[in-house]
Order: sequence, then C-alpha cells, then structure tokens
Amino acid sequence: MSAQPADPNVPPDHVSIEINGVSMTAPKGSMIIQAADRAGIPIPRFCYHDKLPIAANCRMCLVEVEMGGRPMPKPQPACATPVGDGMKIQTRSDRALHAQRNVMEFLLINHPLDCPICDQGGECELQDVSLGYGRSVSRFAERKRVVADEDMGPLVATEMTRCIQCTRCIRVMSEVAGTYELGGMNRGERLEIGTYDGKPLTSELSGNVIDVCPVGALTNKVYRFRARPWELIARESIGYHDALGSNLFLHARRGEIVRTVPRDNDAINECWLSDRDRYSHQGLYAEDRALKPMLREGDGWREADWDEALAAAAKILRDNAGDGLGVLAHPATSNEEGALLKALAEGLGSGHVDHRINLLDFADRPVAEAAQVPALELEQADVVLVVGSNPRHEVPLLHHRLRKAAKRGARIAAINPVDFDFTFPAFESRTVAPSTLPAELEALAAGDAIHDALAKAGSAVILLGAIAETHPQASRIRAAARALAAATGARLNRIPQGANALGLARHGVLPTGLDARAMLAQPRGAYVLYGIEPGLDFADNAAARQALSGARVVAFSHFACASTRAVADVILPIALTPETDATYTNLDGVDQRVVPGGKPPGSARAGWRVLRALGGDLGAAGFGFTDLAGLRAQLAPTDVRCGEGRAEAAPAAGEGALERVATPAVYRADAVLRRAAALQAHPLTAGARAVLHPEEALARGLSEGGVARFADERGTATLPVATSTRVARGAVWIETGYAETAPLSPTAALTVTRA
Repeated sequence: MSAQPADPNVPPDHVSIEINGVSMTAPKGSMIIQAADRAGIPIPRFCYHDKLPIAANCRMCLVEVEMGGRPMPKPQPACATPVGDGMKIQTRSDRALHAQRNVMEFLLINHPLDCPICDQGGECELQDVSLGYGRSVSRFAERKRVVADEDMGPLVATEMTRCIQCTRCIRVMSEVAGTYELGGMNRGERLEIGTYDGKPLTSELSGNVIDVCPVGALTNKVYRFRARPWELIARESIGYHDALGSNLFLHARRGEIVRTVPRDNDAINECWLSDRDRYSHQGLYAEDRALKPMLREGDGWREADWDEALAAAAKILRDNAGDGLGVLAHPATSNEEGALLKALAEGLGSGHVDHRINLLDFADRPVAEAAQVPALELEQADVVLVVGSNPRHEVPLLHHRLRKAAKRGARIAAINPVDFDFTFPAFESRTVAPSTLPAELEALAAGDAIHDALAKAGSAVILLGAIAETHPQASRIRAAARALAAATGARLNRIPQGANALGLARHGVLPTGLDARAMLAQPRGAYVLYGIEPGLDFADNAAARQALSGARVVAFSHFACASTRAVADVILPIALTPETDATYTNLDGVDQRVVPGGKPPGSARAGWRVLRALGGDLGAAGFGFTDLAGLRAQLAPTDVRCGEGRAEAAPAAGEGALERVATPAVYRADAVLRRAAALQAHPLTAGARAVLHPEEALARGLSEGGVARFADERGTATLPVATSTRVARGAVWIETGYAETAPLSPTAALTVTRA
C-alpha cells in the first residue's frame, strides 16, 4: 500500500493542529503553549519560561485537548503537552476556564494580601493573571502560612511567604547560572524555596532570579521601596563593563536612575543580565562624583565655571602641544568621544593618543578585533579552547554561552595560570605559570589531545581573554593562537579589553607616535586623561603615577577621586554612559546606540559637548559641528587588525620569587563598579589578597589567613594570604582594582616575606 501523500501546506517536521478553532502548524515535539504563543493566543502561566526547562509545576496553563476525535479525560498542562497531528485544543472553553480558575484559587490560598507594599506591585504576573482568573471572594478561611525569609545577600531581597513554588528561580540558578544554589525543601504545603545552607547567592548572574519571579518573593534589594513602576521612565541602553554590550533598560525617576533591567536580544544577552550591569548604576551617585569643573590652586582645589576651566585646560594643551602632549582614553569611551579625542590630538600636533591603557606588549601593534564566531554562534561550537581567561568574571554572559555549548555536548579545554571555577566540565585543563603560557600554546602546534580535538571538530573556537591579552608576551600568545587556528581550522575570538576597545580602534584612537605604555615610560609634558581613574585603571599603576605626577594633566573625569586630584591640574566633569547619547561597538563588531537614561549630576556635561567646546577654543579642525548628528556624519570608522611582531621570551621568576597572575576583580574592573556598594558587599568581591598554591605557601612559612609582604622593584603590598590548589606552582594570584595591590607591577617577580 502506498504512503499517504504529505500535506503540501504543512512544512517538514511540523504537524497540523487547531487552537480555539484556528488551524495552524507547529514543529514536532514542541509544546502546546509554544504553539499558542507563536500564534498570539494567550494561555495563563507561572512556572513556564521560554528560556528555562519545563517544570509543569503551577498547572495554571491547563487546557482542553482532543486527539483523534476523542477528548482527553482531564485538562492538560499546555507547557508539558507536546503537539500531535490533528490535535484540537481549547484554551477558553468552559472546562479549561474552570480548571484555570480553580488553580488560581489554590495559588491564592496562602498568598499574602500585601500588594500595596510589595515592590512587584504594578508589574506582577500574579496580579495580572488573578485579575482575569481569580475570584472576588476567597472560599478559604484558614490561616495563611508564613515562611521565614533567608538573607540571599546584598542583591536579592526575599519575601518567601509570597512564593508560589513555580521554581523558576531554581532553574535559573541551575541551568543559566550553573551554581545550583537554590532548591526546594520539604514537601506539600511545607515546601519552601531556599539556599539549603542559608548563605548568600554567589553567582555573577544571581539577579536574574528577580526577573523570572512571577510574584514579589524575590525582588531587587537595591531598588527596594524606591519607586513604583508607573513613576519610572525607561530608556534603552547597554552594559558598559565588558565588551558584550548587553542590552538593557534604564529606569529613571525624576532624572535619577534607580533600576536596570534586561532588554531582550537573543543575539547578545538573550533575556539575561549580569549582576554588574544590573547594579552598577548605584555607583553613578558616589560621594566623589565630579559635579563641577575644578582647578588646582597650590596644594588645594577650587570650583570654577566652565569658561574658566576650559580656558585653563586650553592653555595647558597649547603650552605642551606637539610631541609634549599625550592623550589617554579609557577603553569604555564612546565612539563619538574617541573620534573627538583623536581630532583634538591631531589639532595640537600630537600623535601620542591611545586607549589601550591596560595592555603591556605592543610588539605586534595590537588592536581589538571583531569575534570570528559571534556570541550567538558560540553556543553551537563543538570544541572551544579557552586561553588566559576567566570568562565568568570577564564576560559573564559569554561564559553562559560556553555553558550552553557544553550542555549541548561541546568539549571545552582551558590553559590558564589558575584553574578557574567554570560552571561546565573541561575535558582538559592545564594550569601553567604565566611565563610559560606562550610556550604552552606554541607547543600545541606539534599536536596533542587539544590540537587533535580542534582539528577534528566541525566548529572549533580559540578564545583569548584578559590574561592572554594583557600578558607581557601577549604578541607571542596572539601569534601562537593564530598559528594554531590556521593549523586546525579553528576560528579565533579575542575578547576586547574594554567595553568599546573595538570601536575606538575602528575610529582611529591609536597612536602614530608613542603608545600608551611608551607615553608613561617616556613622560610627556602634559596629558589628557579621559574617563580614567589614574590610581587603578592602568596596567601599571605605579608607572602611571610616576609619569603623571611630573606633568600637567587635564582630566575629563567622572569622579573627583583622590588619585585624580593627586595628578590633575584641571578636572572637567563629564557624563557617564547611562547619562549620554553615544554609540559603542561590541565584541561582535555591532554598533549599538545608547540614549540618556538619567541626568548628569551637578554641572557635569556630555563628554562630546565638552570636547567640542575645548576643540573650538583651540581652533582645531573637525569641531565645527553643532549637534550630535553633525558629529556622527563626519565619523569614518575603518577596520584595523593586529600587525606582525613578537615580544622576546621573558625569563621566569628567579629563585624564591613568584610570578604574579594579575586579573581584574569582577566588581572592581572600573570606577563605577568600585563605587557600587551592593557589588562591593557581594561574596565575589573577596578583597585584596594573595592566593598561592598550598605547597608554595608552606615553603615560605605562610598559611591560610596569614599576612605576607609582597614586593617588587617599585612597590610593596601587605596582603592577606589564601591558598588554593587551583593556582599554578611558582605563581601568586593577586587581583587588580584594589588600592592595596596598585603599587605592584603586573610583570615583575615578587619577593615574599611574612608580615
């Protein structure tokens, strides 16, 4: 007997179904709720979330189903019932509505009536659904249960009496964050969601439990009781603490940003947000925020108006024009501001302009490059080699993509000076001293397990991170990575070292004269510092302090901090990214625009406006525009790539000395993060410390919890000691971003003595 002909109106791997009398097709294996969502047919739900595994806990999505002409005996959960060919579904029949209303009634039995004081009020899924499916009067007179709250840390506030056990938060922490910190305890009416051990959440993605919670059980502790949703104005923006550029909304009340929430973009951050992007807005309003232009008078400072401050800045720049001037920009500076800085330097005859303030090796003229494998495609890779990177802390949501790849079956290997705590297993993890990292990567060309895995994979990626890019022999590492990629057919992704490092490179914020490191090694007569906190933002802070302290400095600054006051002669207050209109280029090479979410405090102005005024006073070319549209019309980005050249091999640390592993602390990577109080109270902010292998500590008479003095030829740091077998022998892991560790060179061998 011949097969029945396929229905030409049904695509391959699809089935024909009917929802509420409307015929449609749906992919085989998909659930009823997914088909209904695609068709725009509403089905109430609490536990279902399209980015999370299906749990079928709440039963709010019960629908009436008929299959093969026979109705199923009971209403079925739409989130957990796969579609079948010829299936007929009713979401609004009497039977379906009766089931949904009964479930709603049960869910409200124990839910407290505290909507007027609940932070979720006005944007609560439970409120919305209960309006349509709830009863006006409850038939239950029993006392409601009460659940004791847990302290989940400085970011997430809890009111667990409101919890309806949907388990979305559990699935976020297990499937997205990968830390398995939440779970259900007890059973039946005694079921409670908690952390098992009562400790704060430690994940860098923990704030996402707030977004998925359909009730007011988990809310934003920083935003708590600050405003109601209808009082807020939402503005589109992006995260500026890493190069991914996560899409988000800034919520402002009376010009002050009080909350940050994710904005869906599947190609970049999906619907998630890292904690530092979510909570960093708290740092915008730090006590040392630069509010007015300031001029140095002797050993003190005085406030000035903009005309006086700009005149003083113009005089310093004129007096040191040409070879005597260096221009240094933070790598999170916007494209517009970067282009104007380049034009300002050219107008003053200086070729010394750079944004690569966190790099050490310039032998191959390094610049940020767009990823060869976009973030969206990274999760489809078969094999990934991570070199010199802790992606969990560098780009948390890129690490999430790697976790998705691993869950899909990808094999991931790592070569690092520290065996970082990834949330996925590595088929091979090599922990090597920093000085041997280039040679270890070069040796892969001869062939071994990692080489073979890359060569045999259908899609292979080599990922270079901050340790590799800021290594004193970074040019060797980049050359070895390119050679390995060419030999195995892998593609190379280099994580840009700065939120807009790629955009600044494309807009020419690069030297024709001295690079950033050379500008500090060969001090100029004057410097322009743009968006830089000079005590903590440079790769070598001690060298920067020495060079800047003997020069005239014009600081375009967000904060009038102690280190800026120590070196600057003029402080010009400028707006931060959430307060300005600008474009940024993310690691995929995509330009993204931000608009002002809040007002710059005090007399601070958008950076491009201040640069336009200063460039106009100096008579420089390229400053004749009158508005932002005019500025953007004259931008001409070009794609640039690293050149050739390799740094000479550096010797390992001498007898008894230790090599430093310097990585940016996750919540100390820039000035705004360092001022966000909630992030500084987070468990991941471990504080300034030195982490050694236990055997290295034992050999030096050190122990966990002790204190030791670490010194190089420039400075000394007295730090608490921690031990971990994850650190390479012969190395000490000391994070950057702390004032206590700033005196140490990132490259010099460290001698250790007990304090």
